[in-house]
Amino acid sequence: MSAADEADAQALLAGSCPAPAEGDRVTLAHGAGAGASARLFDELLAPRLGGGPLDERHDSALLDAPEAGARLAFTTDSFVVSPLEFPGGDIGSLAVHGTLNDLAMSGARPRALSCGLILEEGLPLTTLARIAESMGAAARTAGVPIATGDTKVVERGKGDGIFVNTSGVGVVSPGRELHPKLVVPGDVLILTGSLGCHGAAVLCAREGLSFDADIMSDSEPLPDLVENLLEAVPEVHCLRDPTRGGLGALVHEIAAAAGVELRLEEAALPVDAPVASLCEILGLDPLFLACEGRFAAFVPEAHAGTALAALRSHPLGRAARCVGRVEPSTRGRTRVVVETRIGATRLLPLPAGEPLPRIC
Repeated sequence: MSAADEADAQALLAGSCPAPAEGDRVTLAHGAGAGASARLFDELLAPRLGGGPLDERHDSALLDAPEAGARLAFTTDSFVVSPLEFPGGDIGSLAVHGTLNDLAMSGARPRALSCGLILEEGLPLTTLARIAESMGAAARTAGVPIATGDTKVVERGKGDGIFVNTSGVGVVSPGRELHPKLVVPGDVLILTGSLGCHGAAVLCAREGLSFDADIMSDSEPLPDLVENLLEAVPEVHCLRDPTRGGLGALVHEIAAAAGVELRLEEAALPVDAPVASLCEILGLDPLFLACEGRFAAFVPEAHAGTALAALRSHPLGRAARCVGRVEPSTRGRTRVVVETRIGATRLLPLPAGEPLPRIC
C-alpha cells in the first residue's frame, strides 16, 4: 500500500473525512462511499449541482405526476468528450445541454436531470469544481434541476479524467406527436443555425489549431426554442438535433425512417467562414460535423413562414432558414440529394464511420 493510500485508509477507518493524501486531487477514497465521498458531495458537488430535489439526499427523486393525458419522456446519454474543456463549453455543460435537447426533440418539456460522474484518480479537484460549476449553471439557466446522481472513482490510468452520464425526464403535452415516420413529401427542412461549430471547436482544442476568428462550440439548451416553435406550429412533424454525424447523418436517418427522398440546397446550408476554412484544410465535410445547439425541423410547407418567424423571434433561432425539402422516394429508394450551387445534383453518401471521435 502506498503512503497515499495508507493515509486515506487510516482516515476512513477513523471515521473521519480524509484529508485525502493528494489534497487537491480526486483519490480512490472519494469513491469509497465513506467520509471522503460525503465530503466530496457536500462541499464540492452539492453547492454547485443542488438547489432542487438533489438536496433531499433521497435514493430517488420524487416528481409531480404530469397532467391528465400527458406522457413522460425519459432519456440518457454519456459524455466522453476530449478535451474536457473547449471554447464555448466543457463536458459538464455539454452533458446538461445534450440531455435537455434530447428531451426537447421528442417534444417534451424537461422536468429533471440525473448526473453520474466517473472520476479518475488524480483528477485535480479544481478541474472537477469548474466542471460541476458549469454543469450546475447550465441546469439552473434552463430551469431544470439535477435531481439525483452518483459518483464513482476508478484507478489512475483507467479513465480519462472524468466521464459524465446524464439522464432526463420530461413531460409531453397531450396531442403532441413528433416522429421521423411522420415526415412526408411536401415538408420543408428548416435548420436553426450554422453547421459544425461544436465539432470544429473540439477538434481545434484537441489539436491546438487556431484561426483568425475563434471557433466556438454552439452548445446551448434548446427546449425554450422548441416550445416557441411548437406553440406557433403544432403541425411540425419531426425535430432532430444534428449531434454525432451532423446534418448529413440526420437526413439519411430521416429519409430511411420515412421512406422519402431528402433534397438539400447547398447554397442555403449555413457554414461559418472559420469552420469552412478548417474543413477545407483538413478535408472534412461540414455536413457531417456535430452541432450541440442546433436542430432540424420538418414542417409542412404551408406552415414554413410561421415556423421561421417563431424560430427567429428567439435568440437561438435568429439564423433559422429553409435548407431543403422532402420529396417522394424514387422507385422505393430512399436517398439524400444535394442541389449544388451551379445547378447540378449529387448524391450524398453516408460515411462508414465517425469523422471525429470523442466530440460529445
